[in-house]
Amino acid sequence: MTMRKTGVLFVCLGNICRSPLAQGVLEQRLAQTADAGRFLVDSCGTAAFNVGKEPDPRAIAVAERRGYAIAAQRARQISDEDFRNFRHIVAMDNSNLLTLRGWAPADFSGELRLLMQFAPDSGNTQLADPYYEGAEAFDATLSAIETAVDGLLGMLLRSAIP
Repeated sequence: MTMRKTGVLFVCLGNICRSPLAQGVLEQRLAQTADAGRFLVDSCGTAAFNVGKEPDPRAIAVAERRGYAIAAQRARQISDEDFRNFRHIVAMDNSNLLTLRGWAPADFSGELRLLMQFAPDSGNTQLADPYYEGAEAFDATLSAIETAVDGLLGMLLRSAIP
């Protein structure tokens, strides 16, 4: 019998900054656990304008400095199939969360959440898009993602206990 993996999908607008970073952090964190094979992790965007592109060079650079591999990722837009394949769909901000709620089919049984809900001590539910900012913004974004992903990972591992 094949065990179905628990899907975690990170979603931002263009899938070249925030969501690829979140994917890279969770993949790296999971690789350090015995439960890595129980999860499917991916990212996508609500918009289609970056489909096929690699992550923003600034996102790749900040990720590499901290030991995350995201350069091989390619942007894609969310699809109807994602609502069937991913139990946890995690948006970077309210705008994308509202878009996801509007697109989710009536029979979607998963969870739509904001990433920063997993970092309640941050005092911020929104993860600002660093695209129009400099390297410092990408560094701060990755720090916020690391904190939130650690909270998300704790929840995932607790819920994955057989």
